[in-house]
Amino acid sequence: MRQVSLRSFRTRGAKALESVPQGETVLLSGQDGPAYFLVPVQGDIALEDRELRRAMARASLRESWRRAKALGFDRVAGKQIDDEIARVRALRKRPKPR
Repeated sequence: MRQVSLRSFRTRGAKALESVPQGETVLLSGQDGPAYFLVPVQGDIALEDRELRRAMARASLRESWRRAKALGFDRVAGKQIDDEIARVRALRKRPKPR
């Protein structure tokens, strides 16, 4: 997968993509990092779809890590996590009042 700057793509369009082999996925990146994927729609796109989904999952995971760190969850001890899981499981096992 090739990477092309978002600015270059916006100003020069197709000319910015000339160095990319035909049929290859392109990652457009800006100042804040990756921004868009350009996925060709010719032939069998199953492989490209899997690659795109994997990239989206990684981006989502990185965002979750960023949010967790901002909220201080990166400093929670393993024992605290285990206690919270046990508490929630115990609540789920209790019979619901009618």
